[in-house]
Amino acid sequence: MNIFKKIAEGIKKTKDNFSKKLFYAFSAKELDDEFYDNLMDALLAADVGVEASDKVIDDLKDRTFRQKIKTPEECKDLLKEILQEEIDFEIPEYEYTPLVLLIAGVNGVGKTTTIGKLAHNFIEEGKTVIVAAADTFRAAASEQLEIWGQRAGVRVIKHGEGSDPAAVVFDTISAAKAHNTDVILIDTAGRLHNKVNLMNELKKICKVVDRELPDADFRKFLVLDATTGQNAVAQAEIFSECIDTDGIILTKLDGTAKGGVVIAISNNLELPVVYVGVGEKIDDLIPFNAEDFINALFE
Repeated sequence: MNIFKKIAEGIKKTKDNFSKKLFYAFSAKELDDEFYDNLMDALLAADVGVEASDKVIDDLKDRTFRQKIKTPEECKDLLKEILQEEIDFEIPEYEYTPLVLLIAGVNGVGKTTTIGKLAHNFIEEGKTVIVAAADTFRAAASEQLEIWGQRAGVRVIKHGEGSDPAAVVFDTISAAKAHNTDVILIDTAGRLHNKVNLMNELKKICKVVDRELPDADFRKFLVLDATTGQNAVAQAEIFSECIDTDGIILTKLDGTAKGGVVIAISNNLELPVVYVGVGEKIDDLIPFNAEDFINALFE
């Protein structure tokens, strides 16, 4: 199955929810207040969020005026263009010097599953992969990670429960150096009840990576659950205070009718969505493509 078909199937619930309200809005005969109110309703129903929706509507009004567009049907392509611009970030190609991906996020968003799927994707591309089980706080975290590691065919480095996460990362890096490994994936704790501890832990892990692998392509990705809607935006803001986040991995996109949160996240945080989870299979984590997403939404 090609990527476009996967994303189209993955956002079916969102598309069905959005397209009904969009059809109603675009059945109007002129670009009046009622049209824009109905369009706002469609965007909010897809969980684009108030701030992002206001921005999209204002931009649409401005462009339709400047381009002398008079009817709703004429501005549909313009709306697609604006929405795509909101989420279309240029993401640099990976450099395997090595590539280090730190995966952060609260418990329950699908971090462990995401790491397993990422490992599988890299193995399929012919890369060598090792995983650091640096969530030493949650009892079952490393065991779950080992199961996914076995499924993906990658080695998982772990220590005992309650041990220093940075020490796990150090040992993983040492093993990666010894075997000239292409990709290092780092799982991290997801507790938010003590933000100071979380911040210190993540910063310590980052220092270890920077010290031991100064030439690595080191990126920090935040995993968010699409089904939580605007709560995902709030989580992202908290983690962005802890680390310089390079991108978002949005899981469970197939399980929600509010996939417009992609736009809310990109708009509020000015961060790219790098991957989306569109199912439970090991190959159901796909690179995010803004054009495919918007086209599937309007298909």
